[in-house]
Amino acid sequence: MSQSCPLSFETVDSNVSRINSLIVSSLVITYLVTFNVVIVYLLLFEFVMKLFCKKDVGIILKLSKFIKNSLKLKDKLADSGAKRLAGYFGILFLLLLVAGNNLNLYMFSMVVGIIFLSCSLLDVFFNYCIGCKIYFIIKKAYPSFMS
Repeated sequence: MSQSCPLSFETVDSNVSRINSLIVSSLVITYLVTFNVVIVYLLLFEFVMKLFCKKDVGIILKLSKFIKNSLKLKDKLADSGAKRLAGYFGILFLLLLVAGNNLNLYMFSMVVGIIFLSCSLLDVFFNYCIGCKIYFIIKKAYPSFMS
Protein backbone atom coordinates (compact mmCIF):
# COMPACT_ATOMS: atom_id res chain seq x y z
CA MET A 1 0.00 0.00 0.00
CA SER A 2 1.40 3.36 -0.96
CA GLN A 3 1.28 6.38 1.27
CA SER A 4 -0.88 8.32 -1.17
CA CYS A 5 -3.86 8.25 1.18
CA PRO A 6 -6.57 6.68 -0.98
CA LEU A 7 -9.48 7.22 1.40
CA SER A 8 -12.06 7.99 -1.25
CA PHE A 9 -12.41 8.63 -4.94
CA GLU A 10 -13.88 12.10 -4.43
CA THR A 11 -11.66 15.13 -4.82
CA VAL A 12 -11.53 18.58 -3.28
CA ASP A 13 -9.65 21.70 -4.26
CA SER A 14 -6.52 21.72 -2.13
CA ASN A 15 -6.19 25.50 -2.41
CA VAL A 16 -9.70 26.01 -0.99
CA SER A 17 -8.90 23.51 1.76
CA ARG A 18 -5.70 25.33 2.69
CA ILE A 19 -7.45 28.73 2.77
CA ASN A 20 -10.15 27.10 4.89
CA SER A 21 -7.46 25.85 7.28
CA LEU A 22 -5.98 29.34 7.46
CA ILE A 23 -9.35 30.81 8.47
CA VAL A 24 -9.89 28.05 11.04
CA SER A 25 -6.38 28.68 12.40
CA SER A 26 -7.13 32.40 12.71
CA LEU A 27 -10.30 31.66 14.64
CA VAL A 28 -8.50 29.20 16.94
CA ILE A 29 -5.84 31.84 17.65
CA THR A 30 -8.60 34.33 18.43
CA TYR A 31 -10.14 31.81 20.82
CA LEU A 32 -6.80 31.18 22.54
CA VAL A 33 -6.35 34.91 23.07
CA THR A 34 -9.90 35.69 24.22
CA PHE A 35 -11.27 32.34 25.45
CA ASN A 36 -14.59 33.36 23.86
CA VAL A 37 -16.32 29.98 23.53
CA VAL A 38 -18.71 31.32 20.86
CA ILE A 39 -15.83 31.02 18.39
CA VAL A 40 -15.46 27.31 19.18
CA TYR A 41 -19.22 26.75 18.85
CA LEU A 42 -19.16 28.49 15.45
CA LEU A 43 -16.31 26.23 14.30
CA LEU A 44 -17.98 23.14 15.70
CA PHE A 45 -21.20 23.99 13.86
CA GLU A 46 -19.24 24.54 10.63
CA PHE A 47 -17.40 21.20 10.93
CA VAL A 48 -20.54 19.23 11.79
CA MET A 49 -22.49 20.76 8.90
CA LYS A 50 -19.66 20.03 6.46
CA LEU A 51 -19.11 16.43 7.60
CA PHE A 52 -22.61 15.22 8.41
CA CYS A 53 -25.07 17.39 6.46
CA LYS A 54 -24.12 19.16 3.24
CA LYS A 55 -20.53 19.52 2.16
CA ASP A 56 -21.05 22.82 0.36
CA VAL A 57 -22.63 24.79 3.19
CA GLY A 58 -20.86 26.98 5.65
CA ILE A 59 -19.63 30.51 5.89
CA ILE A 60 -15.95 29.55 6.12
CA LEU A 61 -16.12 27.36 3.02
CA LYS A 62 -17.87 30.08 1.01
CA LEU A 63 -15.32 32.65 2.19
CA SER A 64 -12.47 30.28 1.24
CA LYS A 65 -13.87 29.84 -2.26
CA PHE A 66 -14.32 33.60 -2.61
CA ILE A 67 -10.71 34.25 -1.57
CA LYS A 68 -9.42 31.56 -3.94
CA ASN A 69 -11.36 33.05 -6.85
CA SER A 70 -10.29 36.59 -5.92
CA LEU A 71 -6.64 35.54 -5.92
CA LYS A 72 -7.23 33.71 -9.22
CA LEU A 73 -5.66 30.52 -7.95
CA LYS A 74 -5.94 27.47 -10.18
CA ASP A 75 -7.71 24.32 -9.07
CA LYS A 76 -5.44 21.81 -7.37
CA LEU A 77 -7.38 18.61 -6.78
CA ALA A 78 -6.64 16.30 -3.86
CA ASP A 79 -8.28 13.25 -2.31
CA SER A 80 -11.15 14.36 -0.09
CA GLY A 81 -10.87 11.35 2.22
CA ALA A 82 -7.85 12.63 4.12
CA LYS A 83 -9.53 16.00 4.58
CA ARG A 84 -12.63 14.23 5.86
CA LEU A 85 -10.63 12.28 8.43
CA ALA A 86 -8.88 15.51 9.43
CA GLY A 87 -12.34 17.04 9.87
CA TYR A 88 -13.27 14.29 12.32
CA PHE A 89 -10.10 15.04 14.27
CA GLY A 90 -11.05 18.73 14.13
CA ILE A 91 -14.42 17.95 15.70
CA LEU A 92 -12.64 16.01 18.45
CA PHE A 93 -10.33 18.97 19.13
CA LEU A 94 -13.28 21.38 19.17
CA LEU A 95 -15.24 19.19 21.60
CA LEU A 96 -12.19 19.08 23.86
CA LEU A 97 -11.95 22.87 23.69
CA VAL A 98 -15.63 23.21 24.64
CA ALA A 99 -15.17 20.78 27.54
CA GLY A 100 -12.02 22.54 28.73
CA ASN A 101 -13.70 25.92 28.55
CA ASN A 102 -16.86 24.77 30.35
CA LEU A 103 -14.80 23.15 33.11
CA ASN A 104 -12.56 26.25 33.41
CA LEU A 105 -9.50 24.19 32.45
CA TYR A 106 -7.82 26.98 30.51
CA MET A 107 -4.37 25.41 30.45
CA PHE A 108 -5.90 22.22 29.01
CA SER A 109 -7.72 24.32 26.41
CA MET A 110 -4.49 26.10 25.57
CA VAL A 111 -2.64 22.80 24.99
CA VAL A 112 -5.48 21.33 22.88
CA GLY A 113 -5.76 24.58 20.93
CA ILE A 114 -2.03 24.67 20.20
CA ILE A 115 -2.06 21.06 18.98
CA PHE A 116 -5.10 21.79 16.78
CA LEU A 117 -3.44 24.95 15.52
CA SER A 118 -0.20 23.09 14.73
CA CYS A 119 -2.02 20.47 12.68
CA SER A 120 -3.98 23.10 10.80
CA LEU A 121 -0.96 25.29 10.07
CA LEU A 122 1.03 22.30 8.79
CA ASP A 123 -1.64 21.96 6.11
CA VAL A 124 -1.66 25.70 5.38
CA PHE A 125 2.06 26.29 5.02
CA PHE A 126 3.50 22.89 4.06
CA ASN A 127 0.50 21.07 2.51
CA TYR A 128 1.20 18.30 5.05
CA CYS A 129 -1.96 16.49 6.10
CA ILE A 130 -1.73 14.83 9.52
CA GLY A 131 -5.04 13.02 8.83
CA CYS A 132 -3.46 11.33 5.81
CA LYS A 133 -0.45 10.14 7.78
CA ILE A 134 -2.62 8.82 10.62
CA TYR A 135 -4.87 7.07 8.12
CA PHE A 136 -1.87 5.32 6.56
CA ILE A 137 -0.70 4.05 9.96
CA ILE A 138 -4.18 2.81 10.92
CA LYS A 139 -4.69 1.21 7.50
CA LYS A 140 -1.44 -0.74 7.93
CA ALA A 141 -2.60 -2.11 11.31
CA TYR A 142 -6.28 -2.59 10.33
CA PRO A 143 -6.63 -3.11 6.56
CA SER A 144 -10.43 -2.98 6.66
CA PHE A 145 -10.47 0.48 8.31
CA MET A 146 -12.92 2.83 6.54
CA SER A 147 -13.57 0.33 3.75
